[in-house]
Amino acid sequence: MRILIVSDAWEPQVNGVVRTLQATIAELRTAGHVVGIVSPDLFRSIPCPSYPEIRLALAGWRRVGRHIRAFAPQAIHISTEGPLGMAARRWCLRNNFPFTTAYHTRFPDYVAARLPVSPGFVWRFIRWFHRPARHIMVATRSLMRELAEQGLDQTMMWERGVDHALFRPDRAPHPAYAGLARPIQLYVGRVAVEKNIEAFLDTAQSGTRVIVGDGPALADLRARYPGSLFLGKLGGEALAAAFAGADVFVFPSKTDTFGLVVIEALACGTPVAAYPVPGPGDIVRDGAGALDDDLDTAITNAIACDRSAAAALGARYHWAGCTAQFVKALTFVPAEPAGELPAGAASVAA
Repeated sequence: MRILIVSDAWEPQVNGVVRTLQATIAELRTAGHVVGIVSPDLFRSIPCPSYPEIRLALAGWRRVGRHIRAFAPQAIHISTEGPLGMAARRWCLRNNFPFTTAYHTRFPDYVAARLPVSPGFVWRFIRWFHRPARHIMVATRSLMRELAEQGLDQTMMWERGVDHALFRPDRAPHPAYAGLARPIQLYVGRVAVEKNIEAFLDTAQSGTRVIVGDGPALADLRARYPGSLFLGKLGGEALAAAFAGADVFVFPSKTDTFGLVVIEALACGTPVAAYPVPGPGDIVRDGAGALDDDLDTAITNAIACDRSAAAALGARYHWAGCTAQFVKALTFVPAEPAGELPAGAASVAA
């Protein structure tokens, strides 16, 4: 199949959307599909306010349409609700070309964390953008239910995977952990206001809090929390070592739709502490971590968890299975019901 993916989030950005697309495209090509990408690097662009790593492409639907026609796709997937996504959406509607979308970010909550805008106003845009899609791909059952409540019931599951050759329990701890007071409590991700990192840094736990990642709030948090260790952006084996050497992975975000770093931590045998919200609430089970409205309580309970249970849960997530879900959603199959996920159905192994 010739599959064209349109995304406003792309390299050199490093985030869950980009990493998910990269892994999915690699699996698609391995399976023999021909994949093209329409991304901001093809056009003149400007930095997104408050998120300069994201480039906003200056391209209308006609210019985007020329790229679409040149590729001659059999399926079009619109990954993001940005300028390129809106341009591709308009081209598809004008040319009666069916398309799929994905709901990667809980934009109503994300925007409310940054701007004085009502979540209800943002939902109007979300409904407008996704309503014409043949299918809306979502990573969790709770997102299915959330979108169904908004009248968007054409959802299909597209979960996430782990590179198990990289993220595994037997890795040695990151060298920066030598001599640190235990327990080591780790956060990995973008350092920005919507990630709610202050809630983690304000907990009363003993030990050491470690922050891995970059973002607009890094300088401020580093200055205000000198007792915490900020390692900046890590990747590859260094990132895996940071996961594997921690005593607990803390995920304080309340706006993520999934949290790819959650399953990467689990795959390294590191229990997860988080709020009981969509994303971690769909993943963390089987004694592999703890969820609580009080983050201190969640951390305390997660540290006591069996690391082998965390590793076993993380082992269920594979990119091959996720990509099979993605391909299924491109076809004219009926949308999946937004019911409860059966026990044990977190597995996406092929």
